Amino acid sequence: MFHSVGGEPTVGSDPETRLAPVNPRAVCNLCKRLYRDPKILPCLHTFCSDCIEQLEPFSAPRGFRNGPEDGGARTGGERVSVTVLCPQCDTEVDIPEAGPAGLSTDHLALDEVFLETLVSDGPLGCDLCGEGSAESRCEVCCVKLCGFCCQAHRRQKRTASHSLQAVEELKARGRLCRPVLCSLHPGQELRLFCQTCELSVCLECAATLHRDHRCCPTGDIIDHHGDRIRELVSVQLRPRLQRLEESLQKVDISQENLQVRIDATANEIRAFARGYASAVEAHCLSLLRRLEELRVQRRNHLHLQRAQLQQALLDVRGSVEFAERLLSCGSDAEILSTKGVTLKRLTTLAESGFDPHLAAVAPDDGSSICFLPREPAGEVEGYPVVGVINSRTVDVSRCTIEGEGLQQGTEGQRGQFTLVCRDSGGEQLSRGGELVLVSIVHKEKKNCTIETTVADNSDGKYSVSYKPEEPGQYSVWVCVRGQHVKGSPFNLNVKRKFRHHGGTFHCCTFCSSGGAKEARCGCPGTMPGGFKGCGHGHKGHPGKPHWSCCGSTVEKSECLPQSILAAVSPRGHLRTAEL
Repeated sequence: MFHSVGGEPTVGSDPETRLAPVNPRAVCNLCKRLYRDPKILPCLHTFCSDCIEQLEPFSAPRGFRNGPEDGGARTGGERVSVTVLCPQCDTEVDIPEAGPAGLSTDHLALDEVFLETLVSDGPLGCDLCGEGSAESRCEVCCVKLCGFCCQAHRRQKRTASHSLQAVEELKARGRLCRPVLCSLHPGQELRLFCQTCELSVCLECAATLHRDHRCCPTGDIIDHHGDRIRELVSVQLRPRLQRLEESLQKVDISQENLQVRIDATANEIRAFARGYASAVEAHCLSLLRRLEELRVQRRNHLHLQRAQLQQALLDVRGSVEFAERLLSCGSDAEILSTKGVTLKRLTTLAESGFDPHLAAVAPDDGSSICFLPREPAGEVEGYPVVGVINSRTVDVSRCTIEGEGLQQGTEGQRGQFTLVCRDSGGEQLSRGGELVLVSIVHKEKKNCTIETTVADNSDGKYSVSYKPEEPGQYSVWVCVRGQHVKGSPFNLNVKRKFRHHGGTFHCCTFCSSGGAKEARCGCPGTMPGGFKGCGHGHKGHPGKPHWSCCGSTVEKSECLPQSILAAVSPRGHLRTAEL
């Protein structure tokens, strides 16, 4: 009985007996048993005839059916060749029309099977009587014989000349040399070779089926065909085999080196991951400690602020209750007798007492603390880490304002400036969310204000825009968290918008009046100054240059901007210009 242990076939006389490994050259790779009628495929791989018969066709002519009902034949009964895949090398091989029986028999495999039966444990039975233990083997009949059948084999005239070998001798020799018998004429050895059919034949085949063919003894032609096989093997295939083995060895070495490198790299990655995880964990603990420090620091600040507020509340509440009770319950004399100390205390509380702005009562509610996961945080244990706690708060005294719109503006035109919030170190904050109040009030007209718009840019900057409707001097109040920034309130000068108009320019009243000594302007009044040279060839005349506009005359210095120069004709007479 045959078994399989660890993927290798084994043989034993009984399942309970000790298993012994089987020669792999005597075992079919499909059924995993000793060969039964082994056949050689065109790819030189050997399988049992029954195993080849059960292979699924890879391709077959139309009309071929490989099923149990027709035995793989055409509907007309004619067998055709089919193509199958070799189970061992996946090569497409053709099965002849005769089926697996038309393939060459692997006699070497049969020799291996017989040798396996010889070396296996357990007695060998007689192939003739089936009762005695085999002692010899007929090299011609290929049967094992017991002692009695061996004597009978020698007494028979037909088998008397057969060569008998002792089983023990065959076991000791370890190699089997037996004749190859004809499948058509049992007992006839294949001693001839038909060169016409390229087949080994026996004497009877040569005399009948191959009578007109050229048949030669195998010993005469073996050198020719053996040399061809030997030449192909030694000249072409053996060097290729060596190259393939060397290449395969290189591939195997490369695979081993690759696996070694992969394992080493994997260990490096794991070590890096463990180190990085340790660094990240240490960084996490550091961030948590920093967060706890901020909590204690801010909590202590809030406790101090709370204590100050409570004390201020007690002071104001006690004083207010005393004053209200004095006014409601005290007599005139009692009020007057205590008014001095009462007014002094109330005045002190009103003028210098703690009176926080509502926006600054609890400025630190933790909103300034945030975690920035993508911000670089340096290195921890040699590994770069990210993630920082941002706890910077705005320092009102360090805030700055950018833009010319804070000092100058124009009537009816939109102006703007930018508030930059900074921390105690002067660095710009990277977030927004601060309470920013901007108020613009006319210095002379207290009820004249300018509406402002504050836009949070979310990067520490706040854009302020406004549009004045009246010219004049304004005060600009800029407060962050209820406190003025440095320089607040600022002075804003809003200029009047100039209007374009046309008119006539007179170089002087003397020229305008035709040289009259006492000339009057278009405006109500005379020009002072007496006779003075104007540089236009006149000996003298009073007056200053004027601009006649809309039926009246006003001084150039009050009407024209400094950027506009009045043009005067070479003769000093009239010239028209437009603003």
